[in-house]
Amino acid sequence: MDTVSLTGKELAAAINADTKERAAALTASGTAPRLALIVANDDPASAWYVNSLRKAAERLGIACDRIDLGAAASADAIRAELAARSADTDVDAIMLQTPLPAGVTLDDVSSAISADKDVDGVSPLSLGLLAAGLDGFVPATSEAVVELLKHHEIPLAGRHVTVVGRSNVVGKPLAQLLLAENATVTVAHSRTTDLPAVTSAADIVVAAAGRIGLVTGKHVGDGAVVIDVGTNEAADGGIVGDVEAESVRGKASGLSPVPGGVGPVTTALLMRHVVAAAEKARGD
Repeated sequence: MDTVSLTGKELAAAINADTKERAAALTASGTAPRLALIVANDDPASAWYVNSLRKAAERLGIACDRIDLGAAASADAIRAELAARSADTDVDAIMLQTPLPAGVTLDDVSSAISADKDVDGVSPLSLGLLAAGLDGFVPATSEAVVELLKHHEIPLAGRHVTVVGRSNVVGKPLAQLLLAENATVTVAHSRTTDLPAVTSAADIVVAAAGRIGLVTGKHVGDGAVVIDVGTNEAADGGIVGDVEAESVRGKASGLSPVPGGVGPVTTALLMRHVVAAAEKARGD
C-alpha cells in the first residue's frame, strides 16, 4: 500500500497568508499584535519550538517577547509573571511553554492566564469552554490535528479515532474537538491494556504521548491514517515523532511526517490566535 505523506506546509502557508494580512491591518491602525512567550525550562525540543515561534511571529508582523524565567522557577514566580502579562494592556496574547520546572504543573499556574489572552487554550477556563462547546481559544496542537485531517479530506464523522495520550495540552482537548466533528473517540494512555489491539481497531490513530517509537506497524490497522504529534529529541539532536515511521509506511494509508506535519500547522494556528486576540482587544 502506498502511504501518503500528510504534510502541513501547504495548509500552514494558507493560514499564515491570512494572518499576515490581518496583522498588517492592526499595525497600520495602531500597534502590532504582541505575544508574551513565557519559558521556564532548558529542554532542547522546547527551545527548538520557541525559536520557531519567534521566527514565525517576525515573518508575520507579530511582536514576540520571550520571557525566560529559568528552569528552577517556582510556581509562584510563574503565576506572578502570567498575572502581570495578563494585566498588561500592551500584551495581546500569552503562551506558557512546556515543560515546566520539576514539581510545577500546568494546573498550578495556568489559571493566572486571562482567557482573552490564553491563545494556546491551557487555562481551566479555556478548557471548560471547549468541553462545553463554547467560544474560546483551543490548544493549537489539538486544533492542528483536526485541521490537517480536514485539509487532506479525511472524513471524521462516524470514524473511529484513537488518541494515544491524555494530556490537557493535546490528548484531552483533541478528544473534545474530534467529538465535535462527530467522530467516535477512544483515548488510550500508559495504563491501557494491550495498546496494539486498541489502536489497530481505529480508522485514525493519533500519537501524542511524547515517546519515541511508541506507535509501530503492529499498532496500525491496514489502511488506517496515522497522525504523529510527537516532537522528541533524537540521539543525533534532531526532532523525531512518536511513530516508528518505517514500520508504519506501507501499512497506513496516510502518515503525517515529523517535522513538517502537525508542527507547521500548530505554529500557524497559534499565530492566528494571537491576531484574533489582538483584534478582539481592539474591538476590530
